[in-house]
Amino acid sequence: MLDTPRVATGYRTPPTPLSTGGTVRVLGPADLPAATRLAALDPVANVFVLSRLRSVGLGAPRSGGEMWGHHRDGELTAMCYLGANVVPVGADAEAVAAFGERAATLPRRCSSIVGRAEQVLPLWRALSAVWGPAREVRAGQPLLELDGPVRHAPDAAVRVVRPGELDLLLPACVAMFTEEVGISPMAADGGALYRARVRELIESRRAYARIEDGEVLFKAEVGAASGGVCQVQGVWVNPAHRGRGLAAGGMAAVVELARREVAPIVSLYVNDYNVIARAVYRRVGFRQTATFCSVLF
Repeated sequence: MLDTPRVATGYRTPPTPLSTGGTVRVLGPADLPAATRLAALDPVANVFVLSRLRSVGLGAPRSGGEMWGHHRDGELTAMCYLGANVVPVGADAEAVAAFGERAATLPRRCSSIVGRAEQVLPLWRALSAVWGPAREVRAGQPLLELDGPVRHAPDAAVRVVRPGELDLLLPACVAMFTEEVGISPMAADGGALYRARVRELIESRRAYARIEDGEVLFKAEVGAASGGVCQVQGVWVNPAHRGRGLAAGGMAAVVELARREVAPIVSLYVNDYNVIARAVYRRVGFRQTATFCSVLF
């Protein structure tokens, strides 16, 4: 859900005096080494931000948003990415308060606030009166990772999706997104941005599926990768084929394929109420290392 280009961005933050401690400013190219070091302190939770830092840097026109930095005594102590998603990084109570105070001066342009629950929940409390109401707050989403051997036999029929199979995979991606998020990713612009994102994942060999007779039975993608970590998203089993045990074998295959070509540590986050999915991930060998929260608009 971190890669959902549905909402126009364009945050432009005026210099705002803060009543909280420290200072907040927009980070630029010169801040890239410090920003990368800070995000790398928690590479699994921050894989989305790390992937953006390493692919587009800071302050680039194509970055799709801006990165705020919280400084204390001249040192970068926390960050907050503002784009289609808002993602805090390494923010303690002081930094969260500073980000919230500054963001409250701006209209909301994001589709979600996502990250570690201990950072997202207080940030949302600071912004809810201005940016609310939220469509949904998913306060307890286990962040899982697998850095050892898979514990389930991989499904040999799961493979990398081929470039010519975009029109085959896209309806499955739309179905998964709509089922998971509650709205269609095709609504805002007729689906042009979402289609382009799915095409990008296919072309980068980060989309995986079991396809039989022109039908997608199982699929998943790697949405972000950096620093030896990749994050799986969009795990979906065709409703007509659920109950056949496709998910565990499919996920085991995705882990092995992603490790072979993308990164050795595979992570994902899941809704706490999705007991079936959580059981599948445990069977494959994932373990919880943190808790995420997603505020959806």
